[in-house]
Amino acid sequence: MPLPASEHRGPLEALGLRGQALERLAVYLDTLAAWSPRVNLTGARGPAERVHWLVAGVVAAAPLPQPGRLIDVGSGNGSPGLVLALLRDDLEVTLLEPRSRRWAFLREAARAVGRRGIDVLRLRHDSYSGPPAETVTLRGLALPLVELQPLVKPQGRLILFGSRPDVAPGFVATDEGKSLPGAVTVLRRA
Repeated sequence: MPLPASEHRGPLEALGLRGQALERLAVYLDTLAAWSPRVNLTGARGPAERVHWLVAGVVAAAPLPQPGRLIDVGSGNGSPGLVLALLRDDLEVTLLEPRSRRWAFLREAARAVGRRGIDVLRLRHDSYSGPPAETVTLRGLALPLVELQPLVKPQGRLILFGSRPDVAPGFVATDEGKSLPGAVTVLRRA
């Protein structure tokens, strides 16, 4: 029996998404919609709201990460880290989420989309002992930027969604992301 058509298809197509990215994102959003009543993942209630709040800004910022390893800190509902993984096959993505129910959601969503190269770890950023990444992403967490420095390779990027923090020692501000919708700040590790 074929799967029912995703109610997220139309809003995703309106962003110009097609092919594998559209299919993967629809599966991710369908999984998120199914889990949201049990796990507080997002305040967005309908398909158009989920696409607007979780995908649209990330699609606009998709060119910003450098190819290679990407670490998403406090991945929660999967945006931006999982969304970037579904848009860009040249990224090896590690999602860091310490909360058990959100970690379980991320594992299921990564499994459901079937994309290789996504690791979901139940860890805080300060417990991660793996290699640093070319790009680190963060949304909606008020962490001291100096704590993120060990996660970012020298000359790597720290992309912050939803905030415009002061530049911390060890990072240099760039103009990348300033023209994007929403608050997207890109810092480069010195």
